[in-house]
Amino acid sequence: MLLFTPGPTPVPERIRQVMAAPTIHHRTPEFTKIFKETRSMLIELLDMKDAVIFASTGTGAMEACVTNLCKSKALIVNAGKFGERFVKIAKAFDKEVVELQYDWNTAAKKDDVIEAIRQNPDIDAFFIQICESSGGLRHPVEDIAQAIKAIDPKITVVADGITAVGVEPIDTTHIDALITGSQKALMLPPGLAMVGLSSHALAKIGDGVGFYFNMAAELKKQREGTTAYTAATTLIIGLREVLTILLKEIGMDEIYDQTDRRATATRVALEGLGLQIYPQKPANAMTAVYDEDAENIRKILKNRYGVQVAGGQDHLKGKLIRINHMGLIEPYEAAWVVDSMEKALSDLGRIEYRGEANRVFNNIYYFEE
Repeated sequence: MLLFTPGPTPVPERIRQVMAAPTIHHRTPEFTKIFKETRSMLIELLDMKDAVIFASTGTGAMEACVTNLCKSKALIVNAGKFGERFVKIAKAFDKEVVELQYDWNTAAKKDDVIEAIRQNPDIDAFFIQICESSGGLRHPVEDIAQAIKAIDPKITVVADGITAVGVEPIDTTHIDALITGSQKALMLPPGLAMVGLSSHALAKIGDGVGFYFNMAAELKKQREGTTAYTAATTLIIGLREVLTILLKEIGMDEIYDQTDRRATATRVALEGLGLQIYPQKPANAMTAVYDEDAENIRKILKNRYGVQVAGGQDHLKGKLIRINHMGLIEPYEAAWVVDSMEKALSDLGRIEYRGEANRVFNNIYYFEE
């Protein structure tokens, strides 16, 4: 079975082998060395001043950012389940919220953000997804962040990059907190959440808030090469190996180029089959296809062709097909997916199978600049 869901993504054999080694204690010089090396490479990947790692899913990092970096009022973009999650977290901690809602296929507008800030001068933190994976949407985060800082540099910009980090270049110049998770482009099992932090964010954290998700407490320990509480040792060891591959062996420019070609080739191939790409501004993390017969297509993909993709949620349940592009994916595997999509449509009597999707994918991936 080819796993092409946008998280968890497949864990490469080399990473599985590293994590299968005997467990080591987290309060030892051996683990401190591993942790320091891992954290240094993570800061390089995130392109931020500092970083903190939590043994949690990405939602834990989202909560940590809300509790530690929003002191008065939050401005939140909600264009899907994960923007909605920021709203729910903020309200759970009795934060005052200004919510900008958009259709799940529609990117946030800079002018709307600017207007909301002007009408609410007590906003001190802004929350947005770089890729809203509910619909495969890419928000113009960098442009919005720059506009926010031009109005009020004291507003903290928090960007959820869980399905963007390791997928495409992210300009962090005006971003204060950049969130990611282990089970996406970092190709690990779920269980690690990471936040890159700017100088502004580090100053704002102060003594931190909360207990387990207290950023100040974790940063103090992690700068010493350990963690405030029990470290997820196996996942940290796996993360060091992943970052070694991405940063030192392959290089991020090559990773970004491969992912971009894979995403572009997939979208064009599927559009050539008459399928509709859902978001107005697609993210490279995944291809989201809108189709009224999405559930039948997904069943055929899984049961006949050994391809598992994700569906939609809420109002898009049964109407969306989401195909992953994150991580190290062999071109022939991605080509198999679009070929299987063409076969599934043929099985449903909608088109005649001609191998066109596979041809288009390979021409774009290998030959077009």
